[in-house]
Amino acid sequence: MKTNDYEVVFAVVNSGYAEDVMDIAREQGVRGGTILNARGVVREEAAAFFGITLHQDKEILMMVVEKEIRDQVLNAIYKQMGMAKKAKGIAFSLPVTDAVGLAPAVEPKEETEV
Repeated sequence: MKTNDYEVVFAVVNSGYAEDVMDIAREQGVRGGTILNARGVVREEAAAFFGITLHQDKEILMMVVEKEIRDQVLNAIYKQMGMAKKAKGIAFSLPVTDAVGLAPAVEPKEETEV
C-alpha cells in the first residue's frame, strides 16, 4: 500500500534504555516498536576530541508513527533521553513510502447505558 502518512522513528540509545524510550513514545501516542541490539563504533580519537566515554552496546528502537506526531515524539525522546542524559540517545526519522500490515488506531468504545 502506498502511503505518505507514516514515518519511521529510530532512537539509538545505550543498552538498557530502549524500554524507557518506548514508554516516552507511548505517552506521545506511539502504539509499539521493535528493539534491535547493536554495537556502536567510533574512532578513539573522535571520542577523546569530544570528551565522551563510549558504551559500545546499544539498542535501536524502531517505531512506525503517524507523520502528524513525529515531531512531538522526536522532541520528547531527545528531551528525556538525549546525549546529555545517561541514555546518550539520538533520534531521527525517515519517510515511509510503502507499508503493509499497519492497523489503524483503535478508538476506545463509548459505553452505552442500557
